[in-house]
Amino acid sequence: QRFTMDEGFSRAVKEVFVRLYEEGLIYRGDYIIIWCPRCQTALADLEVEHEEVDGALYYIRYPRVDGKGHITVATTRPETLLGDTAVAVHPEDERYQGLKGIKVYVPVVKREVPIIFDTYVDREFGTGALKVTPAHDPNDFELGRKHNLPLVKVIDENGHMTAEAGPFAGLDRFECREKIVAYLENQGLLEKIEPIKHSVGHCYRCKTVVEPMVSKQWFVRTKPLAEPAIKAVREGKTKLIPPNWDKTYYEWMENIRDWCISRQIWWGHRIPAWYCQACGEVIVSKETPEACPHCGAKELKEETDVLDTWFSSALWPFGTLGWPDETEELKIFYPTSVLVTGFDILFFWVARMMMMGLHFMGEVPFYDVYIHALVRDEKGEKMSKTKGNVIDPLDMIAKYGTDALRFTLVALAAQGRDIRLSEKRIEGYRHFINKIWNAARFVLMNLEEDTKSEVKPEKGMVADRWILSRLQSVIAEVRKNLDIYEFDKAAYVLYHFVWHEFCDWYLEWIKPVLYGSDETAKKMTQAVLLYTLSELLKLLHPFIPFVTEEIWHHLHHTESSILETAYPEVKEEFKDEAAVVEMENVIGLVKTIRNMRGEIGISPSVKVDIIVSTQRQDVLTQIERHREPICRLAGIKNLQLSVRAEKPSYASAAVWHGMDIYMPLKDIFDLEVEEKRLKKEIERLISELELTKSKLSNHDFLTKAPKAVVEKERQKGAMLEEKLEKLRFNLERIQDLKKQTGSKD
Repeated sequence: QRFTMDEGFSRAVKEVFVRLYEEGLIYRGDYIIIWCPRCQTALADLEVEHEEVDGALYYIRYPRVDGKGHITVATTRPETLLGDTAVAVHPEDERYQGLKGIKVYVPVVKREVPIIFDTYVDREFGTGALKVTPAHDPNDFELGRKHNLPLVKVIDENGHMTAEAGPFAGLDRFECREKIVAYLENQGLLEKIEPIKHSVGHCYRCKTVVEPMVSKQWFVRTKPLAEPAIKAVREGKTKLIPPNWDKTYYEWMENIRDWCISRQIWWGHRIPAWYCQACGEVIVSKETPEACPHCGAKELKEETDVLDTWFSSALWPFGTLGWPDETEELKIFYPTSVLVTGFDILFFWVARMMMMGLHFMGEVPFYDVYIHALVRDEKGEKMSKTKGNVIDPLDMIAKYGTDALRFTLVALAAQGRDIRLSEKRIEGYRHFINKIWNAARFVLMNLEEDTKSEVKPEKGMVADRWILSRLQSVIAEVRKNLDIYEFDKAAYVLYHFVWHEFCDWYLEWIKPVLYGSDETAKKMTQAVLLYTLSELLKLLHPFIPFVTEEIWHHLHHTESSILETAYPEVKEEFKDEAAVVEMENVIGLVKTIRNMRGEIGISPSVKVDIIVSTQRQDVLTQIERHREPICRLAGIKNLQLSVRAEKPSYASAAVWHGMDIYMPLKDIFDLEVEEKRLKKEIERLISELELTKSKLSNHDFLTKAPKAVVEKERQKGAMLEEKLEKLRFNLERIQDLKKQTGSKD
C-alpha cells in the first residue's frame, strides 16, 4: 500500500510540474539564487537563516574616467566589486547632481561602468552611492534588469573567485576579501573602514554563509498563484488562528518573489525534463520521451536536478489522495477541517499548500490553520544543545509520564505566546495526574456491583445537584474553548474543576453519605459519582489519553475503548442554579473560616468555636442543612447560628456574603506570645539579609567568586526578602487582631 501511495504521489508531482510548465508558470532561466557552497545547492529564500554578526563597512573610491576625482562607495562585501557593472545614486541626492553620463573605473579590473540614477538607492546609507553587482545580489539583479546592465559572475559554486576576478582568480571568497582590501589600501583607494553589525544569511542546514549568484535554475512564477491564496484568507475561507498571523501572511504573500524549485542534491523528485543534445530543445513531459519533438534526435540528457522538498510538500493535501483521478478519498478528505502547524513553516508549507490547492482543486485545502507556539526554556530562551537548556521529552516521559508532559504543554499553549517549559511545571502537572488516579480509586472503592450512572438529579442531595450542574458548565466551557482552539483555557477549566471542586469539595462533602446507613441517599450519590467520573474521563481523554483509558476499563460495563464513546454534551435537565448558589455560600463560609485560622496560625488539629450572624433566614437554613460537613471541613467544635449576634471580646472577625463570622480566641491563641515570636524572627532575618546584601555589594566577591556561588547568594537574598515580607504581613495581622479584641500591649 505504501509503495502504491508513493507511486501515486510521484505521478501527482509530475502532473503538477508539467501543467504549470505548460501554463507558463514554471520556467528555466538565468536568475539570482541563494547558493550554499558547502551543500552545493540552491536555497529558497525561506531556507536562509539571517544572523546579526560583527562586520565592517568599507569605503572605496571609484576613479572617474574623465580624471575629475572619484566617487566613494560603501560596501560590506568588497570582494564582489570585481563583478560591478554600475554605480547607482538617488536622482534627488544633491551630492551627485551633474554626474549624468559620467563613468567610473571599477578598482582592480579597471572596468568602465556608468553612474545610474534610481530611487531604489538609500541616500542615508554609507555615502549614498551604491555599487551594483547584478550577478551577486538579489536587489542589484533587479536593478540590473531595469537598467540593462551586464552580468559578471566573479564567485563560483565552490565559493572561489572566477577568472573574471582578474588577479584574485582561484582564491576563496573570504581570502579574496582580505587581499583586495590590502590592495585597495596600498593603491590609496580605501578611504576608511567602519565596524558595523549587520545581518548575514546562513544555510539553514549547515550554517555556511550563503552566496547570492546568477545561475540556471527552475522557477515558479508565484504572483499568479499567490493572489487567490491571499483572497481566500481575506474572505475567511481559510482562517489563521490566532488571527495576528494574518498580517505576516499578507506581507509575505503580497511581496512574494519567484520561487526557485530546483535543488542539486541526491534525493527528491527528479524534475521531469530532458535536453536535446542536438538542437538544445528543452522537453518537459510526464513520460520519458523517445526522441526530440523538435529535431527528432534521440540523444536526450535527463535533468539531474531534483525538486525542492517544499514543492512536493505543497501538493500533500490532494497529491496523496489519488489526484489527478477523482477518487473517493479525494471527495471525502479534500478540503480538510484543520491543519495544526508551527509558525516557522507558515510560508515554507502552509502558504504553498494554499497556492497549489486553490490552483489545481479550485478550493482551499483546509478551513482552519491552528498555528502553535515555540517551546522555549523557563527563561524564554530558545532551546539549544550549546546552551545546555534542552528538555528531552523522552527523559520527561520516563520521569513523570506521558500524560503529565502532554497536559503541561496543553496548559501552557496560550494562543500567540511561546511556551516556557520547565521540569518543575511538568512535575506539578504529574501531581494533577496522580490526583485524578487517586480520585478514581476512591470512587471505585465506593461503588456497588450494580451501580449504574442513571442519575435522577431531583432526588439527590444539594451537593449531588451542585456537582452535576457545575459539570454541565464545565462541559460547555471545554467544548467552547476546543472549538476556538484555546486549548490552554480548556485545560485550566478541567484542572480547576477536577482538583478544586470534584476532589477537594464534593468527594470530601459526601463521605458521611457513602459510609452512612441511608441506602437511598447512598445509591443516589454512587450514581452521581460514577456518572461524573465517566464524563470527566471523556472530557480529559484528548489531554491525557493513557491514564483516562486505563481508568475507563476499571469502570462498570466499559469493555470497549473510551475513544468509541461520544464526547460529553450539556444536559440541560442537570442544571440547577439554586443548588450552585447554596453550595457556593456554604463552601465560601468554610473557606473564610479556614482563612481566619490560617492568618492567625491555628493548627488544623485544634477545634474552634464559630458564631455566624445574618438576618437572612434562608442562609441560616442552608448552613443548618449542611452543619455536619461545615463543622468537619472547617475544624469547628461548636457552630452557633444567630439572626443578630454581638461580637465577642477577644475574637477574630470576618465577613462573607452578608454573614458576620466570629471566632473566639480565648484559650486557643495568645496574641502577645505570637507577636513576640514574630518580632524576634523578623530581627534575625534582617541581620541575615544585611550580611547577604553586604556580600552582593562587594566588588571582590562579585568578580572573584564562582558565578554559581554569586547566583546562589542572590537567590538566598531574594528568598530572605520574600520570607520577611510574609512575616511582616503576619505581624501586622496579629497587631490588627489585638486592636480588634482589645488586647493590651
